[in-house]
Amino acid sequence: MTDSGAIRGSVPGRALRGLALAALAGLMLGGCVYRINVQQGNLLDEEQIEQLEVGMTRKQVRFLLGTPMVADPFHAERWDYVYYLALGRKEPIMSHMLTVYFEGDLVSRIERHEEVEDETLEPRGLPEPDQRG
Repeated sequence: MTDSGAIRGSVPGRALRGLALAALAGLMLGGCVYRINVQQGNLLDEEQIEQLEVGMTRKQVRFLLGTPMVADPFHAERWDYVYYLALGRKEPIMSHMLTVYFEGDLVSRIERHEEVEDETLEPRGLPEPDQRG
C-alpha cells in the first residue's frame, strides 16, 4: 500500500512541474514573436505616374497603373491608389497616395498626395548607410 501511495503522489507533482515548465517557456517565447513586413497597395513608379494624362480612358489607366486596391461604390468616378509599407514592429516607413478622377470614361483630374506634414513619403526607420570609405 505504501508503494501505490508514493506513485499516486508523484504523478500530480510531475504534471505540476510540466505545467510550470510550459508556462515558463510560453512567457519566455512570448516576447520573441516575429512580426512580418506589411506591404499593401499599388507601388507606382515615377515613370508610370508621369505617363498618366488627363483625357486617358479607364482602360488605359488600368493598364498603366493596375486596378486600385479598393473599389469605392460611393465614388465610382474616383480611383485611389494607395501604397503602405511597415517593417516588422517599426512604424510605417513609406506611404503614397495618388487619386485619379474621371468624368464619364475619361480622366479629368490627377492628385498626388505628397504634402504630408509627418513626412510619411520619406523612408524612415532604416539604418543610415555606412559613410566610412
